[in-house]
Amino acid sequence: MDDTKQKNAGKQIKSVTNLAIVTNAVLFIFKLSVGFLYGSVALIADGMHSLSDMTTDLAVLLGLKLSSKEPDQNHPYGHGRAETFSAALIALFLLLVGAAFVYYAATNITKGNLSSLHIAVPIVAIISIIVKELLYRITKRAAVKSHSTALYANAWHQRSDALSSVVVLTGFMSLKFGFVYGDGIAAIVVGLMIILVAVRIIGDCLGELTESAIDQGTIEHIKHIINDNCSIRRWHKLRTRTVGREVFLDLHILVDPNLNIAAAHEIAESLENALHSQIARPVNITVHIEPDMPALRK
Repeated sequence: MDDTKQKNAGKQIKSVTNLAIVTNAVLFIFKLSVGFLYGSVALIADGMHSLSDMTTDLAVLLGLKLSSKEPDQNHPYGHGRAETFSAALIALFLLLVGAAFVYYAATNITKGNLSSLHIAVPIVAIISIIVKELLYRITKRAAVKSHSTALYANAWHQRSDALSSVVVLTGFMSLKFGFVYGDGIAAIVVGLMIILVAVRIIGDCLGELTESAIDQGTIEHIKHIINDNCSIRRWHKLRTRTVGREVFLDLHILVDPNLNIAAAHEIAESLENALHSQIARPVNITVHIEPDMPALRK
């Protein structure tokens, strides 16, 4: 296992998430202050959404802290699953947020509730859209780089806040043009989109918990690295899975049967080093060495 990759990824996740906490705290206070001052229920609800983002930020930090613990007697493969559960928890938050969008939008359409027409409301909404979209992009970039499912889920939670501000802005503009149901329709569309993202993230978490293989692109890359080692005559039984951000793989390699143990070990060691250096994610590798004999070829 490459501890350096794990530690660097952990530092990046923590840095991005701390930035998100500060941003969401400022937006929460800002939105609620303006919402109460000018009587905008939509902006108050949007502020509560920023508060929920802070909750998921804390969930990411908790998952990171638990998953970064060293392997122990009860958890010999580490604690990476904690980050998977963190991602699933955030996805459940997203499901609730999406469902709330749809419910409250439908309720407002039914009751004929209107948004506030004060100019401060769209100004706050525009600021929130810009800030949260930037935060989404920063968080998503870090999630892709660190291969963190929890951080990716949280990135979408940040974007859902930006989309809720879009709904506030849509409601203001639709009233200006005499269309009273614009924000309700927009909120329903946004809610359904958030629900779809949440379902996808939960599906990825379930795939990891049921020991599914890593993505096909990474598998092909691994096969290419193995085939590049000219000392390996054949190989088989390649298996992969993920535990949090870490890839676990094991395989059998067939080498010259006349080699001594030390020489065969060097071949396995060189393969492990190549996999560590050429795969971006942390890799935990188990190589089983076999002599290249007809009975063992599969």
